[in-house]
Amino acid sequence: MGKSQLTTLCYIEKEDAYLMMHRIKKENDINKDKWIGVGGHFEKEESPEECLLREVKEETGLTLTSWKFRGIITFITDTWQTEYMCLYTADAFEGELISCDEGELEWVKKKDLKYKNLWEGDDIFLKLLEEQVPFFSLKLCYQGDKLIECVLNGKKYLL
Repeated sequence: MGKSQLTTLCYIEKEDAYLMMHRIKKENDINKDKWIGVGGHFEKEESPEECLLREVKEETGLTLTSWKFRGIITFITDTWQTEYMCLYTADAFEGELISCDEGELEWVKKKDLKYKNLWEGDDIFLKLLEEQVPFFSLKLCYQGDKLIECVLNGKKYLL
């Protein structure tokens, strides 16, 4: 079995900032040069929370002590398989940051995220998180790096 098409993504919050990863270390990285939250692919028989906690610990050295499941993101592209991503925010953790072999970790003020190289759709779900939208389902369709369609809770979302 190849990598699971189920993933987690977490935005860890501290002092009005998110812990972001600048993906500049891996070859052949679909997220190359992008700024994203932390997370990754489910391993065999993992629940979303088990994946979340393991991935955050592996990538950051932090142990989450408070988190919330915020939504499900369906990523469709013309370059890789459809991915279903469990989106979380976390507001409490223990431990010290470690260096990560997938990218550079940095606390980025929420107001400064718009100046970073994000996926277009990330702007949409970051806005939904900021607005405290209840649990949502977001479908993002890409051609290459270009977002061509967005559907929020089953309804077309104007880009």
